[in-house]
Amino acid sequence: MLFFVPILSLEYLFSTHFVPIFVKQKKLKANKGMVQKRKGTKKHNVILRERELSGGNKSLYLDIYSGGVRIKEYLKLYISVNPRTPIEREVNKETLQLAETIRTERESELNHQAHGQISPNAKKINFLDYYQNYIDKYTKADIRMIKASFKRFNDFLEAEYPKYKNCIKPEQINKEMVTDFVEYLESKSKGEGALTFYRRFKKVIKNAVDNNVIAKNPCLGVVCKVDENALTKDILSIDEIEQLIKTRYPEQNPETRRAFIFTLYTGIRFCDIIDLKFSNVDYSNRILKFNQAKTKGKSSNSWVNIPLNDYLLSLIGEKPENDTYIFNLPSQTMCLKTLRVWVKKAGISKHITWHCGRHSYAVNILNNGANIKTVASLLGHSGLKHTEKYTRAVDSLKEQAINSLPELKL
Repeated sequence: MLFFVPILSLEYLFSTHFVPIFVKQKKLKANKGMVQKRKGTKKHNVILRERELSGGNKSLYLDIYSGGVRIKEYLKLYISVNPRTPIEREVNKETLQLAETIRTERESELNHQAHGQISPNAKKINFLDYYQNYIDKYTKADIRMIKASFKRFNDFLEAEYPKYKNCIKPEQINKEMVTDFVEYLESKSKGEGALTFYRRFKKVIKNAVDNNVIAKNPCLGVVCKVDENALTKDILSIDEIEQLIKTRYPEQNPETRRAFIFTLYTGIRFCDIIDLKFSNVDYSNRILKFNQAKTKGKSSNSWVNIPLNDYLLSLIGEKPENDTYIFNLPSQTMCLKTLRVWVKKAGISKHITWHCGRHSYAVNILNNGANIKTVASLLGHSGLKHTEKYTRAVDSLKEQAINSLPELKL
């Protein structure tokens, strides 16, 4: 009877089979089992071993010695200790063949990595699958932008490199293609959008380089030329904010309404609004204190203190007995949809997103005479670089105001 060793899929390569479990370095006891006897020699840096389990089975794992550290990789493959029937013996044999295939490929990977080479298995990877797998395991707050960058890359391939739209190998992504991708982003996106997408794309590329899937980073030297200090999003004027607040309609979500008004008067990001609790409010000193999600653990200035006036305290409400969230909001997508309906019903013909509330807050308080350092502190900026774009917007508004005056005829 012929036995076929299954080809490992990309899904398997990214499964927990290949997630190393670090253990303390120690001398392992020699097993008497078939696996140890077959692959227990010192010439192998990846050894297939077995561990007896209660219930009459053995668990197969890889014993790897790499970079001075010994690790175990459990394969989630099992064999019977005492196979009694022909079927059990055949299953054992096929399982061992699969485990040996995995061992061989893992050893090949390590040997290629040791010499700075890309393993044959990595060369077979579809980078689009790798990108999607990266997204599936991503847990940070900018997940929406990572997904958006993936969509932009797919759109780019379909438009500019159609032969790669379904499958592109890592080695096929070169500097020329990345340059074309940046030009595509610049032509399709406004303001910082192109730079935002490119930064997320570079994170995935760097991850692929770090995992020895791509030999050389094709993004090195490729720059996305965007004026980061230009404020391109629409902002709401004081009059438009008043117009928005006066607008009510029966199906309006009151929590979304209350939260966005709070943003307009504090400049707090959506990712921070949803996490605010009553414990963040110092009622006696009338101060809101919170740690920004965007800079938490990255900056010494991640904590923000915002003074609260009577209006803001009324938006927050009285402190309940049990600590809960201040705003009970639906998903970010639903909040955005509600906001757009609200803006339209208010008769405001601007493209307003949640982040526009933060921009509007900064521009309006600067326009009313606030000091740039004070604004930077209220926004939680570690320096003035990111705040300066608001001063440029204020200068633009002042210029528009002057130009709106009727022309004098002397």
